[in-house]
Order: sequence, then C-alpha cells, then structure tokens
Amino acid sequence: MAGTEPHPYETHLDVRYDHLQVIDLAEVINAVRHPWFNQTLCRVNESVVRLGVVKGEYHWHKHDDLDEFFYVVAGLFIIDLENRTVELGPQQGFVVPRGIRHRTRAPKRTVILMVEGEAIVPTGD
Repeated sequence: MAGTEPHPYETHLDVRYDHLQVIDLAEVINAVRHPWFNQTLCRVNESVVRLGVVKGEYHWHKHDDLDEFFYVVAGLFIIDLENRTVELGPQQGFVVPRGIRHRTRAPKRTVILMVEGEAIVPTGD
C-alpha cells in the first residue's frame, strides 16, 4: 500500500510479524529512510499495532468510528487538537477518541507505537 494515498507518507498496512514471532523494532527502525514512515507490526484481536518513525507534520484528520492510541518510544511527539496541544515524550501515551480532529507533528525524528482498530484508515475518514 506504500505510495497509494495522495499524501507524502510511506504507509505499509501489511502485517509484518505473525503471532509467535519476535518483533524486532530496531531492525525496522534502522531501515527507515522516509521522514514519515508507518508499518503495521502485528494484529492483536481486532486491533493492530503500528510503528511510526516520523519527522515533520501530518495533516488534520479524524477517524469517525475508531479511537487511536499513541505511545512514544523515543523523541518528541505533538498532537494538535482543535482546542489544545499535547506534547508527549518517551514512555508517554495518549488516546485520541473517535470523531476528534487532530494533527500530529514531530520536530525531530521520533519513534512511536500506535494501537488502533484494524479497519482504521491512517489518513482519516
């Protein structure tokens, strides 16, 4: 699915790791060259865990039916909401509820994990 959306992101919705496999974040992170990279790591019930290696700004969007959880592994991750801005550092997380417009930013290369429903469209509804 990389490169199929009209946005300048590298998004891979294929599941990279099956159940009972060791997930090697360092391997994936070290191979990333794109400034806004997203890879689905694994499926957990009806949800997926995605890895983001990001720098720059994502567009404003929302997800009508699904919540989105962000967890910062390394770096600084900023979530702009319509009425406030949330800054997350390493080992901090935040849930953006369904239906809430948001934009994410990273002023420097940042590594995040996302947990969201498998049916979510990363670029928004």
